[in-house]
Amino acid sequence: MGRLATAAVFATTLEWFDFLIYATAAALVLGPQFFPSSNPVAGTLASFATFAVGFVARPLGGILAGHAGDRYGRKPPLVAAMLVMGVATFAIGVLPTYASIGVWAPILLVVARLVQGLGVGAQWGGAALLLTEHAPPERRGFYGSLVQTGAVLGAVAGNLFFLVLTATLSDEQFTSWGWRVPFLSGLVLVLIGMYVQLKIEDTPVFRAMRESSAAAQREAGLRKAPLLEAIRRYWREILQATGAFFVVNATFYILISGVLDYATKTVGMSRTSILLCVMGAGLTQVVTMPFFGALTDRMGTRKRLYLAGTVGMAIWAFPLFWLIDTGSVPLVFLALLVGFTIHATMYGPQATLYAEMFPADVRYSGASLGYQFASVFAGGLAPFVMTALLAATGASWSVSLYIIGTAALTFLAVITIRERFRRDLYQTSQDEDADSSAAQSVRAG
Repeated sequence: MGRLATAAVFATTLEWFDFLIYATAAALVLGPQFFPSSNPVAGTLASFATFAVGFVARPLGGILAGHAGDRYGRKPPLVAAMLVMGVATFAIGVLPTYASIGVWAPILLVVARLVQGLGVGAQWGGAALLLTEHAPPERRGFYGSLVQTGAVLGAVAGNLFFLVLTATLSDEQFTSWGWRVPFLSGLVLVLIGMYVQLKIEDTPVFRAMRESSAAAQREAGLRKAPLLEAIRRYWREILQATGAFFVVNATFYILISGVLDYATKTVGMSRTSILLCVMGAGLTQVVTMPFFGALTDRMGTRKRLYLAGTVGMAIWAFPLFWLIDTGSVPLVFLALLVGFTIHATMYGPQATLYAEMFPADVRYSGASLGYQFASVFAGGLAPFVMTALLAATGASWSVSLYIIGTAALTFLAVITIRERFRRDLYQTSQDEDADSSAAQSVRAG
């Protein structure tokens, strides 16, 4: 588990580093580079809209990977996702700007961002199941949370990269070529994908299904169309998983990206100061998410802690921006620290909660669909919605109300989930049918 966890976290970190450095670049520099406009707000909105484009492609990545992951194994789509992401990220790093090739610059940027979305959409389900399906049941929450730390480490690494660049380069150097350096590192992800392909075995759950006889395979659930089966039979669980991710995903991108733009352009903080605040507060999740994931193992429930975090985020929505509006570095750091800690109570146990919601034969499809559909309407649009709300109202209270709205949606989704704490992850949908038939027979008797 140690080697597997290290590989999964490292791969996830690089995947999210590649995907999220766009968020930082969009807030700091991409607007004038690819969307020149006399109105700075319009340029920022355009760059954030392109940021959202990557999320539009994530469900398609989740659909393709979900089918392949339930049919051919958890590892192949994970490796493919890393290769696709690495190449797309590198491509952004070498794209000519609007000044060089005109309208083709934003077009090519959108294409590369779409490919990034496919990659990250395919990646999460594979990494989450690689750990949860290997983990012992009594530590499933802890190991599942490690996958989630990859997103945080990727965001922190991206901010650190940009922080070093802005500290060592002049504004002219950073604008002309310095912002490209983080994107060029995408090729490292290709090497990690090759390592996972060669050194990491598929999960014991999938191997157990694959190694059965041809007749038993049909019973075990190696379906020709697992995606369709997931939608047909588990559409409620998919909708619940989608709703459960709303406030988690929206607040994450508000904290790591939207706040960067708001604090520098509206509050008047320096770029270095707000990057340090976001990076330092976000880094604490490397500790808090495994803590809360392990806590659910001891509590005997994932759902109760998740609901508490949802309520906590709604309560913190207004104090978050009251403290940020002060422009005081210690108070801004405190605001973000509390926000990231509350976020960890939900994001930490999320991968395990999702894995336990679906049977083995449709687990990759079901979990990926719920996760990725929410990412389009919550995370992908969050910085754009935040910028639009601030432009329309001129006040941060509108963003606080937006957070509260997403929290209400998440609370309704999570409270309706039928929790299956420490379920047998080898159980397929056919096993559930057999259990249901047996129970009905007992009741009839």
